[in-house]
Amino acid sequence: MIYFNSDYMAGAHPEVMRRLVDTNSEATVGYGCDQYTARATDLIRKACDAPDARVHLLVGGTQTNATVIDGLLARHEGVLAADSGHINVHEAGAIEATGHKVLTLPHKDGKVNAEDVDRYIRDFYNDDTYEHMVAPGMLYISFPTEYGTIYSLKELEALSEVCHKAGIPLYIDGARLGYGLAAEGNDVTLRDIARLSDVFYIGGTKVGALFGEAVVITNPAVLPHFTPLVKQHGAMLAKGRLLGVQFEALFEDGLYEKISRETVRLAMRLKEGFKAKGFMPFIDSPTNQQFFTLPNILIDRLMKDVGFELWGPRGEKESKVRFVTGWQTTDEDIDGLIRLL
Repeated sequence: MIYFNSDYMAGAHPEVMRRLVDTNSEATVGYGCDQYTARATDLIRKACDAPDARVHLLVGGTQTNATVIDGLLARHEGVLAADSGHINVHEAGAIEATGHKVLTLPHKDGKVNAEDVDRYIRDFYNDDTYEHMVAPGMLYISFPTEYGTIYSLKELEALSEVCHKAGIPLYIDGARLGYGLAAEGNDVTLRDIARLSDVFYIGGTKVGALFGEAVVITNPAVLPHFTPLVKQHGAMLAKGRLLGVQFEALFEDGLYEKISRETVRLAMRLKEGFKAKGFMPFIDSPTNQQFFTLPNILIDRLMKDVGFELWGPRGEKESKVRFVTGWQTTDEDIDGLIRLL
């Protein structure tokens, strides 16, 4: 089998795993108070050009979203997000389980635009009964989006301006952030992400780590007591140094960027291979997620040798599918897939 189901199918990148093995017998203080975590968080602050940011290492993406969003919102507030957004579709109501509503916005290829965010907020406060309604307390976006698309710098600046004008924080889900930054045509840097958002996270689970996400709080005023909140959400790892070791490896010598660039390169080879066989993507994603509409007969035959996902319900004659490259994907994997096509 060749696996393109997701970018966390394999374990850790060999260099990350080597660091974990080399430090396995060491005894360190727990809960992220170790020297590896201190070094990793310093490296992340430097990469973001955000020396005053607070950096917390959590275990997984859904934990991270639920913890951050719960902390950013007051009890009567909800989170604005694209109706296709991960927190609205694929997190099993984790946000609603914290007592907060996801307030959905229309999207174009997974992205929301500043005009719709501004209109929603203005319409809310222009309603005489708004005190009886769930208030828009923050904006959630992901970079890249669920469709593998990316925001331009101009689009991010506009969203940031609307949020800060309205006095609500902007939170960026960066589960696949490295792949967005490595995409051809991207004009956004990690420093831009840090500058324009109040909180974001750098995904490790999907970009070479065994597990782990790095939450970067660039506006500490919006999350003054984050550590106990992490604990309340069961998102604090007692052996916190396991997270520190991994992020130190990812950010010490540019490994995070190298993994991202190579993974995106292979995704572009995959896309061109499909196009050469006459199968055009239904979303033009420049990142490691690629989407196509395929005949069901081809899907069934491919699934005997290739792992990938249906993207939504199966159609009568054809269905939408997603292929994802990861750090473990090779040129030989792409060649094998194209031969099977």
